[in-house]
Amino acid sequence: MNAIVEGGIKAAPSAGRIRAEDKMIINGTADVNQLVPFKYKWAWEKYLAGNANHWMPQEVNMAADIALWKNPQGLTDDERRIVMRNLGFFSTADSLAANNIVLGTYRHITAPECRQYLLRQAYDEGIHTHSYQYIVESLGMDEGEVFNMYREVESIRQKDEFLLPFIDVLTNPTFKTGTPENDQKLLRSLIVFACIMEGMFFYVGFVQILAMGRQNKMTGAAEQFQYIMRDESLHLNFGVDMANQIKLENPHLWTPEFKEELSGLFRKAADLESAYADDTMPRGVLGLNASMFKEYMRFIANRRCQQIGLDVLFPGANNPFPWMAEMIDLKKEKNFFETRVTEYQTGGALSWD
Repeated sequence: MNAIVEGGIKAAPSAGRIRAEDKMIINGTADVNQLVPFKYKWAWEKYLAGNANHWMPQEVNMAADIALWKNPQGLTDDERRIVMRNLGFFSTADSLAANNIVLGTYRHITAPECRQYLLRQAYDEGIHTHSYQYIVESLGMDEGEVFNMYREVESIRQKDEFLLPFIDVLTNPTFKTGTPENDQKLLRSLIVFACIMEGMFFYVGFVQILAMGRQNKMTGAAEQFQYIMRDESLHLNFGVDMANQIKLENPHLWTPEFKEELSGLFRKAADLESAYADDTMPRGVLGLNASMFKEYMRFIANRRCQQIGLDVLFPGANNPFPWMAEMIDLKKEKNFFETRVTEYQTGGALSWD
């Protein structure tokens, strides 16, 4: 019987029943079309968690945001800059994330449990892009200005230019795993995508928009950003688990030279995100300032390095925003949600007290 080719991966249906121990995250030979028996139960559990977290942008009431945005005295120029810059960055960043999954990562992962989660993650990215469009449209912003910031605003363009080479590796139709060199390229790109793009480059914006919500400003946008941050936290944790599993299955990839290179990328990412904070917040506002974000990026970089098995880069860095931990840990048990049926974890209105 001819082999089935799925995403560039051959799966021979005549090879007998699949055993869990036959599965591998990359370079596996087991049939990728057969979900069970599970080997990577953590991936399936994250898929279920992503479904439980499901939400849609239009469920969030934007009336208060619209009134505030249209009021000339509603927000300061610095606060408006924060909103505009972050919509400009995020609107393109989540499209890059979706393309990376659909056109790249999915093809190279040979564990069907992980592929199942990647399908959910790609849908999340679509919802996030929908959210930014919904906010921009609701507020009557200049769509051309917002959606072209990744080309026209240097601090945004520099972050995207840092990411694109790693995305291009995975989306290149001629790229295939199976050699130590290419397997390292894949692992490097996965770590950059999860730990830097989703795990660092989103966090200045998260803090800024959520800080506005905590002061009862732009609460509809802030509510959506909190849901997005919860989704991205799950994406990050999945990416970390997948990268660490690849390391376990392919220990020869985790060389001292490779670790040193990764550490340099984390250090560069911390500098880029700090520069983005400087650009979005040239003056102190909302009780925040650029020096706080520089410390925060060092703290976050340390956390990401530890999660992936690298030494910390900035010993002694502290978290100047301890309230962010509660924002990430959004659960239905906290009773934030009042407007949807109890089976869902998301819904209408968060308390910003």
